[in-house]
Amino acid sequence: MDNSALPRVRLEDLENLARRADTVIGRLRDRIYAPGTEKQLDLRFPVRRAAEMVGRSEKAIRDAEDDGRLPAPEKDSATGRRTGYQLADINRMRAVFGTLPHRADGDEALVLAVQNFKGGVGKSTVVCHLAQYLALKGYRVCVIDCDSQASTTSVFGLNPDVDVDEDEDTLYPFFRHGGPTSLHYALRATYWPGIALIPANLGLYDAEYEFAARMVREQSFVLDRLRDGIATIRDQFDVILMDPPPALGMLSLSVLRAADALVIPAPPNNIDFGSTAHFLKMMGATLKELAAAGGPRDYAFLRILATKMNDNKSAHTAIKRMMDAVFPMDMMSAVLKDSAEFDNAAADLGTVYEITGPATRTETHKRCRAYLDSVNREIELLIRKTWPSHHADLRKEGLL
Repeated sequence: MDNSALPRVRLEDLENLARRADTVIGRLRDRIYAPGTEKQLDLRFPVRRAAEMVGRSEKAIRDAEDDGRLPAPEKDSATGRRTGYQLADINRMRAVFGTLPHRADGDEALVLAVQNFKGGVGKSTVVCHLAQYLALKGYRVCVIDCDSQASTTSVFGLNPDVDVDEDEDTLYPFFRHGGPTSLHYALRATYWPGIALIPANLGLYDAEYEFAARMVREQSFVLDRLRDGIATIRDQFDVILMDPPPALGMLSLSVLRAADALVIPAPPNNIDFGSTAHFLKMMGATLKELAAAGGPRDYAFLRILATKMNDNKSAHTAIKRMMDAVFPMDMMSAVLKDSAEFDNAAADLGTVYEITGPATRTETHKRCRAYLDSVNREIELLIRKTWPSHHADLRKEGLL
């Protein structure tokens, strides 16, 4: 290689590339996270939509405002018209009318992992949108970002490089020898009512090494450490969502041991489907090995979700048919189709559910929102089926 016509790429060249990339990321984050521009939820709902979300009539809402059970609605100072209800207002109504969808005290919060060992399949997209969908419904949600890339943390308004300290704010301290005995220290409120976050940043990558070292000495401790930590905060939430790293490492194994249920995102193309098949094989073999050390684990449900589906690509439709044939009982009925709306929202480190104004009236947005709602509604139903307190209502709705 010494006689190559190409110049050698040295370590300092790689470091220079990294510095240039950091400069670009820094400029992006300076714009997104500029002082005074902290993310806020700008969603407003008219009384008709509020009545649908609460499950009561518009008259019932106005009566409750008139008799003082609910605060008077905010009005525009110039026009005197209602400005619309925020999500916190909706949840206050639900509390007054007894329509919050929370699990009963006798039901356990469901711990759901969106897991695939391959990157780029839509894990973080599914986690963030599912969390927000559930919050819009009135559920209490915790999102645990287990991925050092911290995409989910960024979407929920935190700059991983500035706002998150790996020695205090992430899962990392919990995995250290002599670390905290509860995960309460890491819980952060978000700008979304009903959603709490345990954030991540690049320092979480060090937990892999910490895990590997401890695995040799304390195998059982490491295997279920995350599960034990989740148990300390479980009573505060209805659903706990985990976004694991896209690799078969100690954190991913901990997520598999901690989860009660799995959703596996899989784009319908040859490479990603092949990776998903390998993931399932590796997961089965790995869980079998782990069971020998820490006892068996089973799941309330496991579903494969086709993501990034493009109906205009014949290969996608062919592979989706094959997936339906191979996994007839395990594929989700809903499909998360590819849409420019995901990119539009991600440009501002946001989600489709956060888009407001005229952009929500485009056909592209309406279609994307319909795909998302369909996927998340199906997952919500699976979650509710794990709660005995919801079974009677599900029977009335013809869903059980």
